[in-house]
Amino acid sequence: MESRRRRSRSQLLKWGCYVLALFVCAALQTTPGLFQLGEAKPLLVLPLCLAVAVFEGEFAGALLGTVGGLLWDCTAGRTVGMLALELLLLCFAVSVLVQLYLQVNPGNFAAVSTATALVVLSLDWLFFYYMPGYTGAALRYVAFVLPSAVLTIPAALLAFWLVQHIHDGFRIDNGVV
Repeated sequence: MESRRRRSRSQLLKWGCYVLALFVCAALQTTPGLFQLGEAKPLLVLPLCLAVAVFEGEFAGALLGTVGGLLWDCTAGRTVGMLALELLLLCFAVSVLVQLYLQVNPGNFAAVSTATALVVLSLDWLFFYYMPGYTGAALRYVAFVLPSAVLTIPAALLAFWLVQHIHDGFRIDNGVV
Protein backbone atom coordinates (compact mmCIF):
# COMPACT_ATOMS: atom_id res chain seq x y z
CA MET A 1 0.00 0.00 0.00
CA GLU A 2 1.27 3.39 -0.96
CA SER A 3 0.48 6.51 0.98
CA ARG A 4 -1.81 9.09 -0.54
CA ARG A 5 1.03 11.61 -0.79
CA ARG A 6 3.25 9.13 -2.60
CA ARG A 7 0.45 8.21 -5.05
CA SER A 8 -0.24 11.85 -5.76
CA ARG A 9 3.47 12.58 -6.33
CA SER A 10 3.69 9.54 -8.59
CA GLN A 11 0.74 10.74 -10.67
CA LEU A 12 2.22 14.24 -10.97
CA LEU A 13 5.53 12.81 -12.14
CA LYS A 14 3.81 10.52 -14.63
CA TRP A 15 1.80 13.35 -16.17
CA GLY A 16 4.89 15.55 -16.12
CA CYS A 17 6.65 12.89 -18.21
CA TYR A 18 3.72 12.78 -20.64
CA VAL A 19 3.67 16.56 -21.04
CA LEU A 20 7.46 16.67 -21.49
CA ALA A 21 7.22 13.96 -24.14
CA LEU A 22 4.43 15.94 -25.82
CA PHE A 23 6.58 19.09 -26.00
CA VAL A 24 9.55 17.10 -27.35
CA CYS A 25 7.35 15.46 -30.00
CA ALA A 26 5.86 18.81 -31.03
CA ALA A 27 9.32 20.35 -31.32
CA LEU A 28 10.67 17.43 -33.36
CA GLN A 29 7.58 17.28 -35.58
CA THR A 30 7.72 20.95 -36.52
CA THR A 31 11.49 21.16 -37.02
CA PRO A 32 12.00 21.82 -40.75
CA GLY A 33 13.69 18.99 -42.62
CA LEU A 34 13.97 16.65 -39.64
CA PHE A 35 12.88 13.05 -40.40
CA GLN A 36 11.70 14.23 -43.83
CA LEU A 37 11.56 11.79 -46.73
CA GLY A 38 10.72 13.65 -49.91
CA GLU A 39 7.74 15.81 -49.04
CA ALA A 40 6.51 13.47 -46.30
CA LYS A 41 7.18 13.76 -42.57
CA PRO A 42 6.00 11.43 -39.82
CA LEU A 43 3.46 12.62 -37.27
CA LEU A 44 4.83 12.44 -33.73
CA VAL A 45 2.22 14.21 -31.59
CA LEU A 46 -0.70 12.07 -32.76
CA PRO A 47 0.77 8.65 -31.84
CA LEU A 48 1.87 9.94 -28.43
CA CYS A 49 -1.62 11.23 -27.64
CA LEU A 50 -3.18 7.99 -28.88
CA ALA A 51 -0.80 5.90 -26.76
CA VAL A 52 -1.73 7.89 -23.66
CA ALA A 53 -5.40 7.39 -24.53
CA VAL A 54 -4.85 3.64 -24.81
CA PHE A 55 -2.98 3.28 -21.52
CA GLU A 56 -4.68 5.94 -19.37
CA GLY A 57 -8.30 5.78 -20.51
CA GLU A 58 -10.66 7.82 -22.62
CA PHE A 59 -11.00 10.92 -20.45
CA ALA A 60 -7.27 11.40 -19.82
CA GLY A 61 -6.50 10.55 -23.45
CA ALA A 62 -9.05 13.02 -24.78
CA LEU A 63 -7.68 15.72 -22.48
CA LEU A 64 -4.08 15.14 -23.57
CA GLY A 65 -5.28 14.89 -27.18
CA THR A 66 -6.85 18.34 -26.87
CA VAL A 67 -3.68 19.80 -25.36
CA GLY A 68 -1.58 18.05 -28.02
CA GLY A 69 -3.83 19.35 -30.79
CA LEU A 70 -3.62 22.91 -29.48
CA LEU A 71 0.15 22.63 -29.19
CA TRP A 72 0.38 21.20 -32.71
CA ASP A 73 -1.85 23.99 -34.06
CA CYS A 74 0.26 26.67 -32.39
CA THR A 75 3.66 25.27 -33.35
CA ALA A 76 2.61 24.66 -36.96
CA GLY A 77 1.13 28.14 -37.37
CA ARG A 78 -2.35 26.85 -38.21
CA THR A 79 -5.90 27.77 -37.30
CA VAL A 80 -6.04 27.11 -33.56
CA GLY A 81 -8.60 24.52 -32.56
CA MET A 82 -9.06 22.33 -35.62
CA LEU A 83 -6.47 19.72 -34.66
CA ALA A 84 -7.44 20.02 -31.01
CA LEU A 85 -10.99 18.98 -31.85
CA GLU A 86 -9.80 16.21 -34.15
CA LEU A 87 -7.39 14.78 -31.57
CA LEU A 88 -9.99 15.03 -28.80
CA LEU A 89 -12.44 12.94 -30.79
CA LEU A 90 -9.85 10.49 -32.14
CA CYS A 91 -8.19 9.86 -28.77
CA PHE A 92 -11.56 9.24 -27.15
CA ALA A 93 -12.65 6.92 -29.97
CA VAL A 94 -9.38 4.97 -30.04
CA SER A 95 -9.41 4.50 -26.27
CA VAL A 96 -12.96 3.15 -26.35
CA LEU A 97 -12.14 0.99 -29.39
CA VAL A 98 -9.16 -0.57 -27.64
CA GLN A 99 -11.07 -1.11 -24.39
CA LEU A 100 -13.96 -2.83 -26.16
CA TYR A 101 -12.55 -4.61 -29.19
CA LEU A 102 -8.76 -4.68 -29.53
CA GLN A 103 -5.90 -6.12 -27.52
CA VAL A 104 -3.23 -3.68 -26.41
CA ASN A 105 -0.21 -4.69 -28.45
CA PRO A 106 2.21 -2.83 -30.73
CA GLY A 107 0.80 -4.26 -33.95
CA ASN A 108 -2.76 -3.17 -33.26
CA PHE A 109 -1.55 0.20 -32.05
CA ALA A 110 0.55 0.76 -35.19
CA ALA A 111 -2.44 -0.08 -37.39
CA VAL A 112 -4.79 2.21 -35.45
CA SER A 113 -2.22 5.02 -35.41
CA THR A 114 -1.68 4.75 -39.15
CA ALA A 115 -5.43 4.82 -39.78
CA THR A 116 -5.92 7.87 -37.54
CA ALA A 117 -2.92 9.60 -39.15
CA LEU A 118 -4.56 8.97 -42.51
CA VAL A 119 -7.82 10.49 -41.22
CA VAL A 120 -6.10 13.60 -39.82
CA LEU A 121 -3.94 14.12 -42.91
CA SER A 122 -6.88 13.48 -45.26
CA LEU A 123 -9.04 16.04 -43.47
CA ASP A 124 -6.15 18.48 -43.61
CA TRP A 125 -5.75 17.84 -47.33
CA LEU A 126 -9.50 18.18 -47.91
CA PHE A 127 -9.87 21.52 -46.14
CA PHE A 128 -6.57 23.15 -47.13
CA TYR A 129 -5.85 21.77 -50.63
CA TYR A 130 -8.83 20.19 -52.32
CA MET A 131 -11.67 22.53 -51.29
CA PRO A 132 -9.77 25.75 -52.07
CA GLY A 133 -9.18 24.32 -55.54
CA TYR A 134 -5.38 24.20 -55.72
CA THR A 135 -3.97 22.61 -58.83
CA GLY A 136 -2.15 19.37 -58.13
CA ALA A 137 -4.20 18.53 -55.06
CA ALA A 138 -4.38 14.85 -56.04
CA LEU A 139 -0.61 14.74 -56.46
CA ARG A 140 -0.23 16.31 -53.01
CA TYR A 141 -2.37 13.51 -51.57
CA VAL A 142 -0.25 10.82 -53.19
CA ALA A 143 3.12 12.47 -52.52
CA PHE A 144 2.49 13.75 -48.97
CA VAL A 145 -0.56 12.30 -47.21
CA LEU A 146 -0.07 8.60 -47.93
CA PRO A 147 3.71 8.52 -47.28
CA SER A 148 3.31 10.59 -44.10
CA ALA A 149 0.75 8.10 -42.78
CA VAL A 150 3.17 5.23 -43.50
CA LEU A 151 6.10 7.09 -41.93
CA THR A 152 4.04 7.42 -38.75
CA ILE A 153 4.34 3.67 -38.06
CA PRO A 154 7.85 3.79 -36.48
CA ALA A 155 6.83 6.85 -34.46
CA ALA A 156 3.74 4.98 -33.27
CA LEU A 157 5.80 2.00 -32.12
CA LEU A 158 8.21 4.30 -30.29
CA ALA A 159 5.34 6.22 -28.65
CA PHE A 160 3.70 2.94 -27.62
CA TRP A 161 6.92 1.74 -26.00
CA LEU A 162 7.56 5.07 -24.26
CA VAL A 163 4.04 5.45 -22.84
CA GLN A 164 3.94 1.80 -21.79
CA HIS A 165 7.16 2.25 -19.81
CA ILE A 166 5.97 5.50 -18.23
CA HIS A 167 2.62 3.92 -17.36
CA ASP A 168 4.22 0.81 -15.86
CA GLY A 169 6.90 2.79 -14.05
CA PHE A 170 4.35 4.92 -12.19
CA ARG A 171 1.80 2.19 -11.54
CA ILE A 172 -0.17 2.68 -8.32
CA ASP A 173 0.09 -0.12 -5.78
CA ASN A 174 -3.34 -0.30 -4.14
CA GLY A 175 -2.60 -3.49 -2.21
CA VAL A 176 -4.97 -5.69 -4.25
CA VAL A 177 -3.48 -8.97 -5.41
